[in-house]
Amino acid sequence: MKKEIKKADSKKYSEGGMMEMLSIAMPMVVSHACYSIMTFTDRLFLSKLSPAEMNAAMGGGLTVFMMMTFFFGLIGYSTALTAQYFGAGQKSKCASVVTQSLIISVIAYPIIMVSKSLGIMLFDYMGISPEQLYYQKIYFNTLMYAVIITLFRITFTSFFSGIGKTAIVMKSFLVAMVVNIAFNYILIFGKFGFPALGIKGAAYGTIIGGLAGVAVLIAAYFKRDNRLEYKVMKSFYCSSAIMGKLFKFGYPSGLEMLLNIVAFNVLVMLFHSHSLATATAATIIFNWDMISFIPLLGIGIGVTSLVGRYMGAGKTEIAEKSVISGVKMSVLYSSVILICFLFFTESLVDIFKPSDGTELFLQARPIAIFMLKVAALYVTVDALVVVFIGALRGAGDTFVAMVLSVSMHWAAIPVLYFMLRVLNFSPEKCWAIVVLIFSAFSFLIYGRYKGGKWKTIKVIDDENREFIDELRAESDL
Repeated sequence: MKKEIKKADSKKYSEGGMMEMLSIAMPMVVSHACYSIMTFTDRLFLSKLSPAEMNAAMGGGLTVFMMMTFFFGLIGYSTALTAQYFGAGQKSKCASVVTQSLIISVIAYPIIMVSKSLGIMLFDYMGISPEQLYYQKIYFNTLMYAVIITLFRITFTSFFSGIGKTAIVMKSFLVAMVVNIAFNYILIFGKFGFPALGIKGAAYGTIIGGLAGVAVLIAAYFKRDNRLEYKVMKSFYCSSAIMGKLFKFGYPSGLEMLLNIVAFNVLVMLFHSHSLATATAATIIFNWDMISFIPLLGIGIGVTSLVGRYMGAGKTEIAEKSVISGVKMSVLYSSVILICFLFFTESLVDIFKPSDGTELFLQARPIAIFMLKVAALYVTVDALVVVFIGALRGAGDTFVAMVLSVSMHWAAIPVLYFMLRVLNFSPEKCWAIVVLIFSAFSFLIYGRYKGGKWKTIKVIDDENREFIDELRAESDL
């Protein structure tokens, strides 16, 4: 055992350094970039049919995600829990975390399906234009049946992220992206003898791509070396201890994701209900926001993984060093995005110009150009927020992270409603104030991290303490 521990602890990179962060976070950045490209391409293809179908894909897709976000966040905490067990040398429990997450996924599916009618009610209540609403319901209803695929994906993704094998995750997303884009092109436009299905074809392409990506993850999980190292075949049982930890530390993450996506969805629909021109401009902006922001989540996962690993191993100072590496990486990334948004604004907006150059797009164009320039500040702030939130989650400080993140998103809703519906402010002014609200809350999130409370939280200290103490002694901690 001692020899195995020493061998496992030999590091190719400096612990907590930039190179180690890059080795884990970069594949996750690429993975999330692939997801962004998939969604972006869906809406880009649909924009060639009509702005209404492009807008519908955004509104419908966001609502599908909203319906599963609690369980998505709950299962997603298994990244941090797996990382802590991995850091403590308890590899068999890493596989047990996967089993508990799969159990949660199966239980969650019928619950999510029952809530489908709530999404339709939300569409009707928000006063979306009839033309967009027709397509939005088609896209939403089709994708809802496939949410189990997404829950399985986050289960296996969290396992590989937690143990630091993020290259497998990247491979799965690359496969999903290629399959998704190919089938979207074929099914949306009716190529190679297939009928042109429009927005329904976009939903089918997304489902097929998701299945392909999950297949890659499952194959890697049950590969012989992985089965033996993590005792996968002995992990298929319900563990009340691990399930309890997932709920105790994961429910704030799940609740946070649910409340945040509900808030974000309401923000989008408020813009969508203002006018078709505003809806088109907002969809263009949020498409580029997604392209720029979602890869940042890869850095956040890298930070969560390393902080969880080193907190599990009792190396608090290395966990803090990992956060600094995450900050450096996020600043470099967001600087590139800022330059693109500020200096290539018009070109980025014009990518979504319909084939026939409709009057609607021409009305939306100046609104979108202004909003995209303001979004440059938004992405820069979010880059830092993602890192510090990831650090808090990795250490187990999930409740306060939830409160701060949720407060940031929900504070913007009444302000936007009052300005847009009561004061009749322009969508440009409303968007600028929303971005300022997000920026103000980022200081509170940094303050929580700087306060250091996260360093004292114990997630696995009540289990096999003697083994962990021996591990630390053998590692010269």
